This record gives sequence, structure tokens and C-alpha cells, in this order.
Amino acid sequence: MQNIRNIAIIAHVDHGKTTLVDKMLLAGHLFRENQNAGELILDNNDLERERGITILSKNVSINYKGVKINIIDTPGHADFGGEVERILKMVNGVILLVDA
Repeated sequence: MQNIRNIAIIAHVDHGKTTLVDKMLLAGHLFRENQNAGELILDNNDLERERGITILSKNVSINYKGVKINIIDTPGHADFGGEVERILKMVNGVILLVDA
């Protein structure tokens, strides 16, 4: 358990949470060089892609210096606040993304 961290990324709707996760996955070399991961890797729901927002929380794990980091991409719209609140009870910390 010592080498596992659970973090959530929180921000208002359309402030770049999913884009940040995309870039973290690409920077972590989770895909082969010949593999086109595309954008909005975690937003695989048709409605999410159509509207351009995260509706359902999703998680992905990366390893960094021997630590397994579980990253949870949360919805940003106020209508989904209950899901975000539930997620925050399960994580060790958060990344607060502010887009001014």
C-alpha cells in the first residue's frame, strides 16, 4: 500500500482535465511510438465526445519511480458534483487545475 497513490484531477468544466491526463499518458510513454492514441483518451463515451465534456469519472494508472499512481479524471460540470464528492472521499490528494 505504501507505493500506491490515488489522485483526482478537479477543475471547472472545460478547463483541461482530460487534456492534462492525455498529456500525462503520452509523456509516460504508455503507448507505442507507432500507436496513435489520439485525444480524449479517457472520454470514450459517445455523448462525452459529442459534448466535449467528461460525464463519467474514469481512472488510469501510471508508474512513476516505483510508485503506482491511480489518476481519476472527474466531471467538471456542477450537475455531476455528487460524483466528484464521492471520488474525493477515496483519494489521497488532488490536482486542482485552474484555467484563468
